[in-house]
Amino acid sequence: MKIKISIPTERIHNPIISESIIETGILLNIMVANIDSTYGELIADVKDSRFDKIKNALESRGAIVAILDRPIHRDEEECVECGACISVCPMKVYAFDETWGLCVDEKKCIQCGMCIKMCPHGALKLGE
Repeated sequence: MKIKISIPTERIHNPIISESIIETGILLNIMVANIDSTYGELIADVKDSRFDKIKNALESRGAIVAILDRPIHRDEEECVECGACISVCPMKVYAFDETWGLCVDEKKCIQCGMCIKMCPHGALKLGE
């Protein structure tokens, strides 16, 4: 499952991720990471059966953990299939098919929001 790990300002200088991995022995596949001196946010993949254990370890160190279970959805009425979303998506959720129609693989979505910002028609939104 895909999870978002947020590290607040007061904890950013602590080795929260590495300590949690060492404590639990649970490996995280980090897909996206945005960390600076004031805040950190990571998108990672973890086995469903290991989620509770890694979540507890991370939260005990001050991180905020959320399951990403609402992928981006495309309003097909509004979408003009311009492909602006293709170039910015780090997970290759969007692609053109052989007839230049837009294909969407929502299972790959990590909800980074890049496509939402890029879409000139507002056809992309977080799922409900």
